[in-house]
Amino acid sequence: MPADAAFMDKLVALCKRRGFIFQSSEIYGGIGGFWDYGPLGVELKRNIKNQWWHDHVTNPPTGPDGHEIQMVGLDCSIIMNPKVWEASGHLAGFADPMRKCVGCGHFVRADQLDESLATGSKWVESLVQEFSPGTGAIDAGRLTKWARGKGKGLAPNLALVRNPEVTLSFLSTRVAGQPSAPPVLREVLSYVATEQLHQTGLQDPCPRCGGPLGEAAPFKLMFETYAGVEQTPESKVYLRPETAQGIFANYRNVIDTSRVKVPFGIAQIGKAFRNEITPRNYTFRSREFEQMEIEFFCREEESMEWYQFWRNHRYNWYVNLGLKSEKLRLRDQTKEELAHYSKACADIEYLFPFSDEHQELEGCAHRGNFDLTQHEKHSGVDLHYFEETKWSEMLAKRKADGLPELTKDEKSKLGGEPPYRYRPTVIEPSAGADRATLAFLCEAYAEDQKPDSKGVMQTRVYMKFHPKLAPIKAAFLPLVNKEGMPDLAEKLYREAKKHFNVFFDDAGAIGRRYARQDEAGTPFCITIDGDTLGKEGAAAPGTVTIRDRDSLKQDRVACGQIVAWLKDKLGEA
Repeated sequence: MPADAAFMDKLVALCKRRGFIFQSSEIYGGIGGFWDYGPLGVELKRNIKNQWWHDHVTNPPTGPDGHEIQMVGLDCSIIMNPKVWEASGHLAGFADPMRKCVGCGHFVRADQLDESLATGSKWVESLVQEFSPGTGAIDAGRLTKWARGKGKGLAPNLALVRNPEVTLSFLSTRVAGQPSAPPVLREVLSYVATEQLHQTGLQDPCPRCGGPLGEAAPFKLMFETYAGVEQTPESKVYLRPETAQGIFANYRNVIDTSRVKVPFGIAQIGKAFRNEITPRNYTFRSREFEQMEIEFFCREEESMEWYQFWRNHRYNWYVNLGLKSEKLRLRDQTKEELAHYSKACADIEYLFPFSDEHQELEGCAHRGNFDLTQHEKHSGVDLHYFEETKWSEMLAKRKADGLPELTKDEKSKLGGEPPYRYRPTVIEPSAGADRATLAFLCEAYAEDQKPDSKGVMQTRVYMKFHPKLAPIKAAFLPLVNKEGMPDLAEKLYREAKKHFNVFFDDAGAIGRRYARQDEAGTPFCITIDGDTLGKEGAAAPGTVTIRDRDSLKQDRVACGQIVAWLKDKLGEA
């Protein structure tokens, strides 16, 4: 499915217009990779985080063993001892190989050069547009003319435009007879970006200007700062690039203080920071973001069962909250994609309008005991878990069977090995709160046609949020600003505000107020009218009209039943 730039433009415009998302520091021209959530956006994101916390910590699900999952929470500091990042491998390995263009200064990841050339440059777009029509055959004269003219102007360093004759036979052979030219041309361009450039002796080109790229050098992705008075190497610290390591560093504290027993989980929601070279695609790839993460500790022999449970449970969580379209998918990683310590990993992915491929929302990984092993090695603190219940049961059985009591040495040897003492295996469902928010925004955006007050069909834009996630649950609207309707509307609003985030609006025509609430994603609009006041001839005195956002259906509900009605519809009864 191709990317839909027009849809993305409409969504971004609505997010700015209605106060979902603003560019950070916008009055100063903004800052790349940082975003601010406006009045509606902060409510939406908070609802997503609160729902995640409720469904995993406050009211955790039943596990595959038939018991409610033990889950506790943490809130770890953003800055930790640098040794944490040494143990996790981030300090040594959390860097991307970067190449800088000698001409324009553009940075490109060395391991993504082919991808950048194939998808991100003007000369590629020009080439695809020039040669995609027709049968797909490449005309030598036409290619040469394009290469020496427009192509050379766009990218003077590329082999394809510097030496077009070198690539003609290859292009003709590769593309001839292929019905779908653009995908084939992408393969051609990837080839040109590697083998052909090397054959012609040219340097690899900058995807932006075609100029020569410098040698690859590591680029650190962690933000650095200093703790203390002096800025010395010894006082250097880092903004955490993930929330997981704070959980592992506190694993022993949780074991010792909360009386949890394997299997159990530790959950955390918090900020993380990565100095992305090219933050892009709106809020999808940012330098400051928020994670919703669980580290679930279990026995190795049960780990694959727990992995399957969390893999499926987390996917269904998104579906149940409204990501019901074919744009959401669950994909198991191939063996080549897995980390060296991982047995399995599944990505929950969403097809965002800015991409023609699914992008990761969340990863659910079987991490083995790699992290606990690393932190035990670097800290010197014992991070093994002791199965007290199994140990007691074993001793009791020996006594019942008439076996002699174990000696001190026997207890030390037997109790120091599995199944009594071991490092638990970890299953990690790790979700991005910002990516989830963006996915729910994309999924919610909807348009339909409805008549205005004069019967003329108009396009209606509305955000079809699940009621549990909607920033505003209901809006109270007096039909007109007279006859006591505003006063009664405000009274009912104040009563409902004790239970929900609701809104009062008496400005403008009722149709315009409906439209504003539709774009905010408010599921219910409650109108106070003549019947509410019990005016003479009222068909349903003492009732309000409640309009459903999606179906536009209207129900009459008694004033005293509004809160109960909303609780039922919002699943909070």
